[in-house]
Amino acid sequence: MTDLETIRNAGRTQVMGVLNITEDSFSDGGLWLQPDKAAEHGRAMMAAGADIIDIGAESTRPGAKRVSTEDELARVQGAVAALIPAGAVLSIDTTRASVAAGALEHGAQIINDVSGGTLDKDLPRVVADHGCLYIVQHWRGWLAGSNGSTPDADTSHYEHGVLADVKDELMRQVDAVVAAGVSPEHIIIDPGLGFSKPGVEHNLPLLAGLESFAETGYPVLIGQSRKRFISALLSEAGLPQASMEDRDNATAAISALCAEHGVWAVRVHDVARSRAAVAVGDAWRAYAQR
Repeated sequence: MTDLETIRNAGRTQVMGVLNITEDSFSDGGLWLQPDKAAEHGRAMMAAGADIIDIGAESTRPGAKRVSTEDELARVQGAVAALIPAGAVLSIDTTRASVAAGALEHGAQIINDVSGGTLDKDLPRVVADHGCLYIVQHWRGWLAGSNGSTPDADTSHYEHGVLADVKDELMRQVDAVVAAGVSPEHIIIDPGLGFSKPGVEHNLPLLAGLESFAETGYPVLIGQSRKRFISALLSEAGLPQASMEDRDNATAAISALCAEHGVWAVRVHDVARSRAAVAVGDAWRAYAQR
C-alpha cells in the first residue's frame, strides 16, 4: 500500500479518477451503480493512468436527493473491497463520518469531504483518529439554492471578490478541522469549483489565482471535470452545443494548466486525456524552473 507521505508529496501533479456509484450524478449517474461495473471502471481508470480513485456514492449535483447512510456505506465498501486488491490508492468522497470510518477500516487512505468539515462535525474526528489524508473543500452549504432556477444563486455573492472570500473561508475551515485534531500535514485543500460558484465569473478567478492557494503551503486539488462553467466557457467561445468530448478536451486543457502551476492533483472523469495533459504541464513547469 502506498504510504501517505508519498501520496501527499508526489512531486508531480497526480490524476484522481472519478468513480460515481450513484443513480443521478450529473454526467455518469447510473453507469457504475452495479458493483461489478464499478470495479471494472475503477480498474480501467487505473490502467489509463489514474494515481488515485475517488469513490463517491452520493451525488452532490444541484437538486440531488440524499441517499441513506446504509446505501452509501454498502456501495463504498463494495468498491473498496474490489479495488484494494488491485493496488488502488482510494479516496472516499463523503460527508458522513460513519461512511468515512467504514471505508478507512477497509483500506481507503483519503477522505474527500466536499463540505470541508461543516456538514458532519464528527468527520474531522474520524480523520484524526485514523491519521488519513483529508481533502477540505470550500462550499457554503449543502445543495443551497438548488430549488431555484439558478443553482447556488443564494450562496454565490462574494463581497470581497470570489478569490479573496473563498480563500479566507477555506482557511477558516482548515483551522476548524485542525482544532478538531486533524494534523496539518494530512490536509489537502480544494477551492471547490462549481460549489456555490455557478458561473464562469466565479470559477475563472480561482483558476487564475491558483498561486494564492499554493501560498498557504497546503497541496491543492482542483476538480474541474465537466463542470457547468466549462460548458458556459465553450458556449462563449462559439461552441453552444459542446459535446461531452468537447468538455473532456477542455477539462484536459485545464488539467495541463493546473499541472504547470504545480497543483497536487486534478479530479477528472476522463483519466487518459488528463494523464497526457498533466505530463505536458509537469514538463513545462520543470523546464521553466531550470
